[in-house]
Amino acid sequence: MQNVIPRRKKTVREIDVRGRRVLVRADFNVPLDEEGAIADDTRIRASLPTINYLCEREARVILCSHLGRPKGRVEGRLRLALVANRLSELLGRPVVALRDCIGPEVESAVAAMSDGDIVLLENLRFHPEERADDPSFSEKLADLAEVYVNDAFGASHRSHASVVGVPQHLPAVAGLLLEREVSAFTRILQDPERPFAAVIGGAKVSDKLEVLDNVISRVDLLLIGGGMAATFLASRGCRTGASHVEIDRLNDVRRVEENAARRGVRLILPRDLVVTERLEAGAPTRVVPATEVPDGRVIADIGPEAADEFTRELGGARTVVWNGPMGVFEVPEFAEGTRRVAAALANLRGTTVIGGGSTTDAVQRFGLADEMTHVSTGGGAALAMLAGKPLPGFEALDDAGTP
Repeated sequence: MQNVIPRRKKTVREIDVRGRRVLVRADFNVPLDEEGAIADDTRIRASLPTINYLCEREARVILCSHLGRPKGRVEGRLRLALVANRLSELLGRPVVALRDCIGPEVESAVAAMSDGDIVLLENLRFHPEERADDPSFSEKLADLAEVYVNDAFGASHRSHASVVGVPQHLPAVAGLLLEREVSAFTRILQDPERPFAAVIGGAKVSDKLEVLDNVISRVDLLLIGGGMAATFLASRGCRTGASHVEIDRLNDVRRVEENAARRGVRLILPRDLVVTERLEAGAPTRVVPATEVPDGRVIADIGPEAADEFTRELGGARTVVWNGPMGVFEVPEFAEGTRRVAAALANLRGTTVIGGGSTTDAVQRFGLADEMTHVSTGGGAALAMLAGKPLPGFEALDDAGTP
C-alpha cells in the first residue's frame, strides 16, 4: 500500500504578502478551439480565489504558466495574452501580458509594478529549460519575486523548473486551489465515510494500473468501465471482438481481481456493452452481453443493464471517487453510460470526488459539475494522488510550522 498522507504544507494564508512580489505558478493550460480561442476557462476560473486573495492584500502578483506543448519554441497560437485578457475580464482589473518569462524586459516590468498589480509571464514552455528543470532558469524566475505560491495542481506531478526548482530559492507555499485539491484526495483516501466506491474507466488498464493497485486496498466497491473493461473481460476468457486488449496486462488484471477477492472488495464489470464497428458519430450500435462481443465490433460504452447496476450500487455508497469515463462520451451515441454514472453521483447523499481529465470534461458537458463535492482540475496529478504517489510540486513547498 502506498503512503497517501502528504505532510502538511504552508499555505498562502500563513505568509505575509503585503507589498511583496509574489510569483504564482498557475495552471492556465486551457483547451483552445480551432480558431485559437479559449474553449473552456475552468482552469482560469479555478485560479481566481488565490489571485483575489493576493490582490486584496496588495501583493504584486506575477503569474506564470504553460500552455500546450510548444517543445521549447515560441508558437504564436500558444502565447498567453489570450489568458491575460480573460483574466482581466473575470477579475475586473488589468492583467498585463509580458512577451517573455525571463530577461531584462521582464525584470523591468516587474520592477515597475505597484501594490495590487498583476502581470502574466509568457508561456514557460517556450523555454526548453522549463521541462528540463534547469537550475539557471529556476533561479531567473525566482529572482523576479520574494515569495512563491504553487496553485497549479494540474502541473504539480511534474518535476519542472517552475514547479520544483523555484521553491529552492524562495519561501514557498500552497495556493488555495492546490490546498483544496490535495485535501480532497487525501481525505477520501485516508478516512472516507463508508461504503467507499471507486469508479474507474478510460481506454487502457496500463494508464490506471497503479490507481487500481492503490484503491483496491481502500475501497469497498470497485466498478470498471470504459475500454479498459475489455482487458478485464479477456482475462476471464470472454470474447472481446475488435476491442483493444492489453495482452501484456492480463496477469495484472487477474492480480487486481485476486486482491479484490482477498480483501472482500466487490469488483463489478459491465453485464452488457454498447458495441460498434466505428467509434464515430452516426455509426450503428448494438447492445450485447459483455461476454460476447462480436467479431469486428469494439466496445463503445457500457450497456443499459450495466448502467442500471452501476447506478444502483453507487446509490448505496457514502463516498465515491470517479476517474475515467464509461465510454466514448464525446460521441452522443456512446455517452449514455457516462451520463448515467454522472447523474447517479450528482444525486448521491455523500462525498463525490471527480478525478480530473476526461472525467471532469464529462460532468461539465452534462451540466453536473456543480452537483459534485469536488471536481479536480488536474488529470495526471489526480491519477498520481489516487495511485498514492507524492506530488513533487507539493513536496517542494515549505512544511507547515517552519519559520
